[in-house]
Order: sequence, then C-alpha cells, then structure tokens
Amino acid sequence: MRNSTAGRVKVKVAGLQPAQVLVALVSLLFIAAGVVGFLRTGFGDFAGDEHAMVLGFAVNPLHNVIHLAFGVLGLLLAGSSALARTYGWVLFIAYGAVFIWGLMLAGVISSNPVSGMGNPLALNSNDNWLHLGFAAVGLLIAVLPARRKIIVDEPELVEQPVVEPAHETDHRIVPERTSDVNEPTTRDRDVVEPHTTTPLPAQHTPEPRTGDVPAQAQEDVKRHRVGH
Repeated sequence: MRNSTAGRVKVKVAGLQPAQVLVALVSLLFIAAGVVGFLRTGFGDFAGDEHAMVLGFAVNPLHNVIHLAFGVLGLLLAGSSALARTYGWVLFIAYGAVFIWGLMLAGVISSNPVSGMGNPLALNSNDNWLHLGFAAVGLLIAVLPARRKIIVDEPELVEQPVVEPAHETDHRIVPERTSDVNEPTTRDRDVVEPHTTTPLPAQHTPEPRTGDVPAQAQEDVKRHRVGH
C-alpha cells in the first residue's frame, strides 16, 4: 500500500541573478582599465602626482592597481547572488568615499582633513564623476531584487507493508455459568424431585372352579352353607 504525503512549497533564487551579471561586467571593466592604465603609466612614480591620461581620466600605477584589485574581487564574488550584493555594498562605500575625497582635492569641499596626503591617486574632475558613477552602480547591485521561483516538491510515496488478514477464528465469548447457592445442582434435583411410579394392578385370587372340586367336597360345602 502506498500513502502520499503533501508536497511542500519552497521559494528559491532562480538561477543566475541580474546582480551577478552586473558584477561580472563591472569587474571586467575594472580589469581592462587597470591593464590599459599600466600600458600608459608603466610602473614608475607609483603614487606620484604627475599622471598619464586615459580617455580623459588621470591615472597612475597605484590607481591602476586599485582598478585591478576591484576587478579580480568582483569576479570572485560574482558566483553567488549574496556575495555579488556584498560586492555592491563594498563598491558603493569605497568609491563613494573616493568621490568625496576628490571633491575635497578639487576645492568643491573646502574642508580637507587628509590634505597632508596630497593626491596619491592622481585624481582629477573627470575621475570624480566616474567614481560617483561607480558608487551608484555599487548601490544598484546591492539593492537589485533577486529573481525567485516557487518550487513545489512532489509528494513522496511511502511504502507500507501489506498485512494479510489472519484466518478467522471464533472469538465468541461464552459466559461462564455461575452457580446459584439456592439453585440445586442436577444431582440434587435428581434426589429431591419425587419419582412418579405407576401403581401396580391389584392381584385377584382366582376362585376355584366347581368343575375341578371333587363331588364329596362340594357336598360338604353345601352343608356348611345351609348350617349357617
């Protein structure tokens, strides 16, 4: 015999997520920027203010290393939806901070508590807007909703052993007969109850037939009757 149990409904992440795809694309862009940047700057003057230009953006070797680091990290975290969102938050916080630092170096924000560090990333105005774009992309990756799907588990069939019916037996319960003290047993009834007997017929003494008595005896009888 098989009994089916009800299937359970589960909600799971449906395959590859948009956040993962976006992280992979951004990571490739970072790696490409780092490689091209090293082709322009080389490895000399690693954190110097004198910088080379790539498509209008100022870079130096330290800046190129940061691009490569973010690219490799993104490729490693793009394999999971949760890790991809984590990467989005890291990108948002890091490049948001670099954007604010660039505004301080450009004089947009008058207060610069790290002015003593100079400009080790060789930032210019174009870099600031590019970094703002990176921060926005990171926030988008972090909050992008995941595609989900509903999975209904198939009901499981549970095998149950088949119990053959046992041979029918007479299970009738015969009540025990309790003997009553006042009720005589069969043997007692045989003794107590009077027996009905058939009266025997009365025995009649046959009178002697006269034909069988001798003649002398008959005469004596007649005399006796006359005397009385």
